[in-house]
Amino acid sequence: MLSGSVTDLLGQNLYLKIQNESKEDTLVLDSIGYKKKHADFNSLSLEIDTLKYKISNLGYIDAKWESLKKINDSVYESNLTLAKPYKSVDIYYDLEKLPPGTLKQLKVHSSKLYFTVPFREIEQTLQFINKKVSDQGLPFTTLKLVNIKKTDHHTLKAELTVSNIEQKRSVDKIVVKGYEKFPKSYLSYFLKLKTGRTLNLSEIKEQTSLLQEIPFASQIKDPEILFSKDSTILYVYIEKVKSNTFDGFLGFGTNEETSKLELTGYLNLELTNNLNSGESLSIAYRSDESDQKSFNVNVNLPYLFNTPIGTELELNIFKKDSSFTTADQSARINYQLNPKNQFSVGIKSTKSNNLLSSENLNPFIKDYETSFYTVGYRFSNRSKEQSIFKRNAAIQLETGIGNREIASNKDQQYQYSLNAFKIFNLNFKNSIYVRTNSFGLFSDSYLENELSRFGGINSIRGFEENSLNANFYGLLATEYRYSLSSNLYVHSIIDIAYFENKIIDQKEKLYSFGFGFGLNTKAGLLRFNYANGKSENQSFKLSNSKIHLSLSALF
Repeated sequence: MLSGSVTDLLGQNLYLKIQNESKEDTLVLDSIGYKKKHADFNSLSLEIDTLKYKISNLGYIDAKWESLKKINDSVYESNLTLAKPYKSVDIYYDLEKLPPGTLKQLKVHSSKLYFTVPFREIEQTLQFINKKVSDQGLPFTTLKLVNIKKTDHHTLKAELTVSNIEQKRSVDKIVVKGYEKFPKSYLSYFLKLKTGRTLNLSEIKEQTSLLQEIPFASQIKDPEILFSKDSTILYVYIEKVKSNTFDGFLGFGTNEETSKLELTGYLNLELTNNLNSGESLSIAYRSDESDQKSFNVNVNLPYLFNTPIGTELELNIFKKDSSFTTADQSARINYQLNPKNQFSVGIKSTKSNNLLSSENLNPFIKDYETSFYTVGYRFSNRSKEQSIFKRNAAIQLETGIGNREIASNKDQQYQYSLNAFKIFNLNFKNSIYVRTNSFGLFSDSYLENELSRFGGINSIRGFEENSLNANFYGLLATEYRYSLSSNLYVHSIIDIAYFENKIIDQKEKLYSFGFGFGLNTKAGLLRFNYANGKSENQSFKLSNSKIHLSLSALF
């Protein structure tokens, strides 16, 4: 029997009742709310303390509480009288002890002796000021309101004291944990973390979060700071991630002349940060349906000699059957303004050779050489929220002016190129992908072997790779994407393009419609595209459909 009675007692709930006399007090108490049912007396007492704190923060510092009374075995009661609330506090301050710019966001009196804060915002305001002081290299400084007095029935006044003021702290040493060979130039110029700077905790967290913009590294956890009497050491936790990529695709299509299935291919190898300096090497080879072959090599060396200046070298060789070969060489000097924005200046030269025999001479294919001076801009924004889409926006724009020389004749030319894309995330599963490509060459005359070539999986889908020639083109590629899982998505294909070829006086619009999917496998991202392309004067034919397969492997 005794055992059963104890069990019943332990399982009994306690109830809290707060009584008040006025309707106004009841409305205030109802707006705050409190827990009435409790498992034990400690929980009930804690609820009373919490309620007193909330009421005090609303300005009811003169509120009167009667002692907690036990009504019966399960009910406890207390009477509450709120009185009138204080609405604001005039806080007097010493300007020399506050960081510059702090008062700009506060309501300072015209006398400049005090600032006024709504009572409900006192704690938030003190936290704001304390953060400003801490960001000035004084992390151990504390703030306190003293000499609190009543001014009238609605206002208090107090003095703001700043204590534990010591000599400003600066970062004396930066230690990288996890990836000890992380490029030091990226610490200085990409993350902008340098020794000797005033310690600013908020700024350090913001800067280290930029590690997500680096493809070969990621942040393991938030940075930590070790304080000693004479030094301040910043610890940054980084891990090296896989950043080398191998990209390739196979394309299938029917040759309209032979009615046979033809195969195209593309291989791209990109090696990134294998020397732990942030460098990249890209090698690409393409073989197209029209007996066209291209080879491209790109070397990017950022932050040369531990400066924000980098260089980029590129070589591109193109061969069209037995008609001509073209070799482009370019060199750029890059300036990394910040992690997302980069500017460049450079030079570009082209040499093209006519391979046609004297019997098959084409008047629009000739030997020529060009030299251009270029300026460029790049923007890139990476996203790690989804495992498939590593970047959600990018822009690459370059324009140049130069001369083309045929024999001893020179013509001035202008050109530009634009590549950009953006992913608009509607919600967790639905997104819209928009990509635009454009190229323009402006000259008094044109050669066939200097025109830009486009078409295929990386431009307008549903057409043969590099089968379209133009001195000017612009295209818009769109996809509506639906994520079936974190590793699989399906999408629509709607592409539109317009191009001009002044050699044959051609101006035409192109359209492409289809569907596809992307699957993130252990080997990499597998993409499948089925698209049917047509010009504005053509009708859709099933035989014009193209299937594109690509695999991007990360290692």
